[in-house]
Amino acid sequence: MTSKQRAYLKSLAMTMDPIFQVGKGSITPSLTDAIAEALEARELIKLNVLQNCADDPKEIAQMIAERTRSQVVQVIGKKIVLYKEGKEDKKKIILP
Repeated sequence: MTSKQRAYLKSLAMTMDPIFQVGKGSITPSLTDAIAEALEARELIKLNVLQNCADDPKEIAQMIAERTRSQVVQVIGKKIVLYKEGKEDKKKIILP
């Protein structure tokens, strides 16, 4: 992903609300599956890491990205933005 593409995705993510929250249970297999499904449907999602989660948000972002085969767009504080390119026939986000 180029820096121009990353900047474009960041601009799209600014107006989004987080659709998942990572709590003290950290990353469970069911959470990973739900995130993978959301990435297939939306391509770009935002997650929120709650205060009671002891893990580092950057480490959480990397683990989720590896498990869902997605890319980390950004991690700011306790917010994570992930992107996974959708299937060609129903692609929604067109990167510059």
